Amino acid sequence: MASKLKKATAMLSLVSLLSGGLINIENVFANEERPTITWMNMLHTASPPNNVIEELLEDYTNTNLEITWIPDASKEERLTTALASNDLADIVTITLMKNSSVRNAMKAGMFWDVTPYLKDYPNLAEISEDRIEAASIDGKLYGIPFQKAYARGGLTLRKDWLDNLNLEVPTTMDELYEVMRAFTYDDPDGNGEDDTVGLGDRNDLRYSSFKTFSSYFGAPNGWEVTEEGKFIPEFETEAYMTTLDYSRKLYEEGILQQDFAVTSKADQDDQFVNGKTGVYTGMVSINGHFNKMNDALGEGNFELIPVNKIDGTGTGEYHIWSEGNGVNGVLAFPVTNVETEEELRNCLQFVNDLMDEEAHMLMTGGIQGVHYDFDENGVYSVINPDLWAQEVQPYAGSRPAEVKFNLKSDYEGKRLSDELIIENDNFAVMDPSVPLDSATMNERGSELTKIIEDATVQYIMGEIDKDGFKAAVSQWREQGGDQIILEYEEAYKLSQSAE
Repeated sequence: MASKLKKATAMLSLVSLLSGGLINIENVFANEERPTITWMNMLHTASPPNNVIEELLEDYTNTNLEITWIPDASKEERLTTALASNDLADIVTITLMKNSSVRNAMKAGMFWDVTPYLKDYPNLAEISEDRIEAASIDGKLYGIPFQKAYARGGLTLRKDWLDNLNLEVPTTMDELYEVMRAFTYDDPDGNGEDDTVGLGDRNDLRYSSFKTFSSYFGAPNGWEVTEEGKFIPEFETEAYMTTLDYSRKLYEEGILQQDFAVTSKADQDDQFVNGKTGVYTGMVSINGHFNKMNDALGEGNFELIPVNKIDGTGTGEYHIWSEGNGVNGVLAFPVTNVETEEELRNCLQFVNDLMDEEAHMLMTGGIQGVHYDFDENGVYSVINPDLWAQEVQPYAGSRPAEVKFNLKSDYEGKRLSDELIIENDNFAVMDPSVPLDSATMNERGSELTKIIEDATVQYIMGEIDKDGFKAAVSQWREQGGDQIILEYEEAYKLSQSAE
């Protein structure tokens, strides 16, 4: 760890020389006695922040921080290079938990196993067992998990379009179909033109409608595990096939945006914001959509409603897939940088303190009265969006626990969305492969997954039939899928025997 404590006499001489006396000597000593912690962190904004929030975090956590911001777009290349050269930091933000270089480095002992230390820190001790399991590799926890909601999936609908057409909020997949059909063909905006589509979508099966719809139909999240410990990929289940047929029907009837396969997320957002589509996959963006639609459509000219409970199985039960089983990577501590247990405990205390409400608010809202404020009803609002985006937003993506505190919004749709995301905990479908290791998946997962993704899109667009899709599944198996299944089954067997 950088910057070990210097002797007081040397410090006194230095300050005396620089200041001609003992002016501010207490502040100098206070800063010097703080441990210095370096942090390789991910940047999700266009440019790094200034040091306004960093200095306040330093004061709150009693540390000196040196943050290196890595652009999110280049994180995989930068991280694998840093691992290979051992050019790391005291704390490393790692979100690529399935990356082969990351997993190999962890299993090789490059990072501290923090499992035995969690109990010594109040916030770390509260991390749930299922999140610890999700973030562990071979039963060892090589960092503090980034805790997030188990499942944020759902839908956002144009409530004013429902009202215009005398339709109720859908509760089943059949009702959802009827709503999307009406949004396409029954002039929901009342302008007399054929210019709307029920469902907007994009070229990403995981974060678009398909994964969400497959959950509603009862598909497993990635894999189904039988009582005998056999792994069945989701795309070999009946529910996945049902989702394929449902989505194909939407496409054939023009209810699904026809160019979805080449549509970016930004374009999908624009279509929804500008009143071209009536159903958006996801609830978490509702506040942003609301603000943009105020500009695009005018205040009071629209109404949004988040929806999370759609029964696609006919059982009255609800399902929604969980991203990472409530974990979005870890804050890891390399043994080459953090050489002693004392230095590790300094890092753990720092991360623990970031989970306190005061630090959380600094990373979420910034400075009260400068970046945000509360009204008389306790409603939170950003009062200087540009300054917040510049000085605070980069830290928001670095909070160790997104789920610890909830801010009351002045927008009813956002408040309802927050409530539904919490409610999703009851329906979340976990991915059994998250804590397991498969060398083939780590090395060739993206290549093999593309076979299935391409076939899924081709089936939806009517370019292949069921035999064509089954042929793609066979190709996936032959080119490495069978090996992935075997590796997951073996890893699962070992994990069960260790319990």
